[in-house]
Formats: sequence, structure tokens, C-alpha cells
Amino acid sequence: MGSDFKKYNKFGEKMDRKVVLLMGSGKDMEFCQKIASYLKALEISYEFRVASAHKTPRKALEILKEYENEKVVYITVAGRSNALSGFVDANTLKPVIACPPYSEKFAGADIYSSLRVPSGIGSLTTIEPEGAAIAAAKIFALEDEELAKRVREYQLEKKKEVEKADESVKNLK
Repeated sequence: MGSDFKKYNKFGEKMDRKVVLLMGSGKDMEFCQKIASYLKALEISYEFRVASAHKTPRKALEILKEYENEKVVYITVAGRSNALSGFVDANTLKPVIACPPYSEKFAGADIYSSLRVPSGIGSLTTIEPEGAAIAAAKIFALEDEELAKRVREYQLEKKKEVEKADESVKNLK
């Protein structure tokens, strides 16, 4: 399951990049689908995968090996101790974006496992699905001007929403 975007851009060039949404368990699927909706809006291919750093570390390593020769960005989604993000980052040269779902159960304190990682780990962290998708898009946009334009347009629309909101409230009493 993943996106159904064409494997070629409008110039006929092969699109060999994608985001791998790697979740720690199947319970993270609903959260990953939110990220995927933003990736779709930005026209970025993606795939869903599941592996746990604690329960199935060999499976996680096998998944990383599958994408070793591809242009990928990993967005890791795991709750609680979120060892998955650091584990993935320690075992790949590809960019890793940690996007742990917020947990009311621990009043958000479980985010620290994504922020306080061992030395040598360089994963980025955001708790917003939209932010994870935008970060991945910006990484790919370093080599793709068309994608850079889509990101600019997307962010411009967000700015226009704020300006419109300001217009609608500035004269309220």
C-alpha cells in the first residue's frame, strides 16, 4: 500500500525517490495516514512499512537494506520509548524524520525519547504529520526545482490563510 503517483515526472524523467513511513506497530497506521495525506498533496511517493526496534530489530534492518540503493527519506512513527527513530538513523545514511504520535497518557513526556538520542544520531523530530511531510519534501526539493515550487506554493497558501484570518478579525469589537 502506498501512493499511486507516476514513476515519471512531466519531463519523462524517472522518479526514483520516495518517503518510507516506517511505523513501530500497526497501531500507528492512522497517524501515518495523516502524514501520507500531506505527502499526496505535495505529490511525493511513499510506502508504509512496520518494524519495531525492540521486538523485530532484524526486520527493521532488512527494511533498511531494501532501500539502501534508493533515494529515500524515512519518517519513523513510534510511540512510547520511540527507539525506532534512533535505531533507524544509526543504521542508515538516509535522512530520518522522527514523528512520534502525541500521547496524553504520559502528558507528552514520551517525546523525550525522540529528542534525547545517543551521540552520533542525527534524526530530526517533529510531532506534526504536516511538518514531517514538509521536511521530507524540502530534503527532496534540494535536487528538484518543481518540488521546491510546490513546497513554496503550499507554504504561500498557509500564509494566505493567516492573512485572511487577520482580515476577518481585525475590526471585530
